Amino acid sequence: MGETAHPVIRLQDYQPPVYLVDHVELTFRLAAKATQVTCRMRMHRADGLAVAPPLRLLGRHLQLNGVRLDDTTLGPDDYQLDEESLTLPTVPGHFILEVQTTIFPDQNTALEGLYLSNNLLCTQCEAEGFRRITYFPDRPDVMASFRTILIAEQDSYPILLANGNRTASGPLEDGHHFAIWEDPFPKPCYLFALVAGNLICEEDYFITRSGRRVTLQLYMEQVNQGRGDHALQSLKKAMAWDENRFGREYDLDIYMVVAVNDFNAGAMENKGLNIFNSKYVLADPQIATDDDYGAVEAVIAHEYFHNWTGNRITCRDWFQLSLKEGLTVFREHLFSEEEGQAAVVRIQCVKGLRTHQFQEDAGPTAHPVQPDSYMEINNFYTTTIYEKGAEVSRMLWILCGDAGFRKGMDLYFKRHDGQAVTIEDFVNCMAVANGRDFSQFMLWYKQAGTPQLTLRSHYQSGEEVYTLSISQKCPATPGQEEKAAMHIPVTMALLDATGAPMPLQLAGEEDAPLQRVLEVTEDVQVFHFQGIKERPVPSLLRGFSAPVKLDMDYSDRELAFLWANDQDPFCRWDAGQRIIMNLLMDAIHAYPTEDSQSIPPGVLETYKKTLSDPHIDPAMATLSLSLPSEVYLLDQLQRANPEAVHQVRKGFCQALSRHLRGPLLAAYRFHQQEPPYRYTPGAAGHRSFKNLALDFLLANPGPEEEEMAFHQFMQANNMTDRLRALTALAYNGCEKRQEALDLFFEKWRHEPLVVNKWLSIQAAAPLPDTLARVTALLDHPSYNGKNPNNVRALVGAFTASNPSQFHRPDGSGYAFLARQILITDTINSHLSARLVGAFRSWRRFDEKRQKLMLEILEEIARTPNLSRDTTEIVGKLLA
Repeated sequence: MGETAHPVIRLQDYQPPVYLVDHVELTFRLAAKATQVTCRMRMHRADGLAVAPPLRLLGRHLQLNGVRLDDTTLGPDDYQLDEESLTLPTVPGHFILEVQTTIFPDQNTALEGLYLSNNLLCTQCEAEGFRRITYFPDRPDVMASFRTILIAEQDSYPILLANGNRTASGPLEDGHHFAIWEDPFPKPCYLFALVAGNLICEEDYFITRSGRRVTLQLYMEQVNQGRGDHALQSLKKAMAWDENRFGREYDLDIYMVVAVNDFNAGAMENKGLNIFNSKYVLADPQIATDDDYGAVEAVIAHEYFHNWTGNRITCRDWFQLSLKEGLTVFREHLFSEEEGQAAVVRIQCVKGLRTHQFQEDAGPTAHPVQPDSYMEINNFYTTTIYEKGAEVSRMLWILCGDAGFRKGMDLYFKRHDGQAVTIEDFVNCMAVANGRDFSQFMLWYKQAGTPQLTLRSHYQSGEEVYTLSISQKCPATPGQEEKAAMHIPVTMALLDATGAPMPLQLAGEEDAPLQRVLEVTEDVQVFHFQGIKERPVPSLLRGFSAPVKLDMDYSDRELAFLWANDQDPFCRWDAGQRIIMNLLMDAIHAYPTEDSQSIPPGVLETYKKTLSDPHIDPAMATLSLSLPSEVYLLDQLQRANPEAVHQVRKGFCQALSRHLRGPLLAAYRFHQQEPPYRYTPGAAGHRSFKNLALDFLLANPGPEEEEMAFHQFMQANNMTDRLRALTALAYNGCEKRQEALDLFFEKWRHEPLVVNKWLSIQAAAPLPDTLARVTALLDHPSYNGKNPNNVRALVGAFTASNPSQFHRPDGSGYAFLARQILITDTINSHLSARLVGAFRSWRRFDEKRQKLMLEILEEIARTPNLSRDTTEIVGKLLA
């Protein structure tokens, strides 16, 4: 593949570090074209080694200027230097090593290490970016305290930031100045950060429960002044929540967040100095939607929670990545549920998991939550590590109970503060604190794939016994043909004819709770419930208690009953989605021979009742009435058919619009929000329901409906309403589509975050001219192929959110993506590897499309000097 062979890193080969770093002093003479770095390390050899091996420090794209060992300057004959490392053949047991390098931030398009973003110098060191700054034992189990000295021109870089607390600053000669930052808490080098630039600061403070005052600072470009308050308030909420929920208090005197425009991910939890993609920091009603406000709060909280689950306790090696990410995502989810609308947040998380992670688990890139090997660690920042990892933590919470989970977390913090540990260490704390054996539960970390539960029931009215049989099976995944039975918590209830839960008494037990957690640990298990006086309707997997697929032989009547009566919000929503899915899938399988616009009267009546209910929770109603996405529908088919999925779903929307025009218009008017704009869960719910009604009305766009959408677009006092109206006009090919797109761009052309929305709307529009439009936008002045947000907004939105146009029968969508992958691979290989993921399911399509995608993948694989990131993903897709 290409011309370069890339080594595979394996968990089984892990060895503890031979040399440890006690303290690091870094001095940076900062400049965009060339930055001078001096790294002075106090090091020692680990105890118990009879023979001292060479010291190997890792480094990439560095110019080595000098090496000193203790007081001796080393010459080229005293060390070995290659493209990946600097090796000293012999060193004493305790020593000080100084390495001097030059790096070139303005040439660093990979956005790892130190790079330039809009005249701002900033860093991204996770996972292996620090080796682009200096030669170092760049691995997470080498932890040290850091002292950072920053020197730069005062005019160009008036703000100089790094981890920890600032201990000194002041002017120097020749228009330069300096700042010294000290972080007393040992950390791995992936948590190192610096920022230098011309920034403004919005400031607040937080009083910890012990009475300490922590300064909170949010840095941004001058043009974004006034857009940081929501992030600061979200940070204060997260700090208070973590104190109350998990007893975790912040430990430094200052907490800083910096917004940057060029960033590979969402944010980075560097100790005391978080660096954020500006998308997840900046918010005001004119540039941010309700979803943006929610994302800012969630990501701000996520990175803050890392202070304890990721920073104070970090991962021993990158195979333990989900130890910090999965656990922290779960803490973020709990925070969002408890601070907002719990049911809405939970269902949104489940929708994301089913759409993205289940697809990943079913494809050639499937991997366990704790992988056993990798070629490029950047490729394992996946929905499996994050979202499935969070669900695994949630299952421990369910099995231990809330109080038991807190006991386990307290033990985890007590045992491992200041350490680099493993997933096994975490699970052991949960087991010890709760007197449980979680050895079988560890399979959730070791086995890839989404387990399927098959449930069958039988009711014996004469004996008042309800029998539930549960079997489990996890499909084969790459490298794992056979799977062992897993430990699966199934939260359930049995509902009587009124929808009330019935007492659940198992044979041989006295307790009869109204809800139970069944612990399924065998291939097949049977549960007998006694004293069940009428045939119940089972409410299964309540709260989505495990990340599994559920096969239960529900009748249409039972699903309708659950959709109307189940008091568990997830199960109620899921029953409705199953009804809609069944209708859509039947029509897709029959396409094009049968009418896809026939909707049963009972479903129409449910929609009408929901639209007309003035007391309904609008956010839940929006979820209840929303159709599964084309992406999700496509993934449910054994043989993917993009045209059938698009046409059937479109026809269903048109039928709803035609049958329910009156109730849709009434709901649209009823849920209008009076100015001024407020971001609250309640207000956001009303906007979401109103705009769902607008979406359905525009499925059959007559002059009145189009004028309604255009009026909302022109008159909206917030980005949520304006963008939803623009989306409805653009997706449905309305006459005013281009006029609205032009007006939108003209108004917001100087706002990068809003321009990205403009790009995404055009890329995701399921219209015949979309590919030509997207291709033309590559040359638009507002598009920059080196900016990850731009690439995700245009190329990513087209390939990930527009299946009917990406999978065009002539393969032109595939050829377009191949060109962008190869261009991007020479600029930012982390991003190009992500783009390759659009081909993940290529084997599930018809023979013609399979052949086209295979040719594309093979062409990419033959490209000389293909990056390690892209090589790994392409190789898995072709295996």
